[in-house]
Amino acid sequence: MHPVRKSAVLFLVCLLAACSTPPPRPGAPGTAGEPAPARPATPRSKVEDQRAANEVVLQAMGLLDTGYRFGGSNPEAGLDCSGMVSLVVERATGRKLPHNAARIAAQTRPISRDDLRPADLVFFNTNGNPYSHMGIYLGDGRFVHAPSSKGRVRIDQLGASHYAKRFTGARSLFD
Repeated sequence: MHPVRKSAVLFLVCLLAACSTPPPRPGAPGTAGEPAPARPATPRSKVEDQRAANEVVLQAMGLLDTGYRFGGSNPEAGLDCSGMVSLVVERATGRKLPHNAARIAAQTRPISRDDLRPADLVFFNTNGNPYSHMGIYLGDGRFVHAPSSKGRVRIDQLGASHYAKRFTGARSLFD
């Protein structure tokens, strides 16, 4: 494993291990004028959701420097953005998501940008479609994604000019 990648994973493991269960998230209206869907009763606890969120972040970090491939859903052959997210979520939670950013957005709960927490999903308009690119939020304004530019899974800043101009919404996998 590359030394920088190993250090980043170790740092996140330590950081996430030190986290306690976060306070409940208040409901937030959708970022694209959509109301937040009603929350169904769920047997999962906040502690289980936090463990799953930690695992989503760890799985995503484990894919850093994986090659990009349009339509890719296999780390050995390459990943695209939705392929990376669906793979990570399935490995971390067992939940199967479609290999399509817009369809993933439709199956997740809208939240405000201010309510972003590690493991939430971030979406961008990169080709005229509000859900044409996506990534997994890591915290501190950073997200991991599989961009076609530079051809590798990497971490970028939400505040970077390119992404700030194209940000179209945030969604959560959890209640």
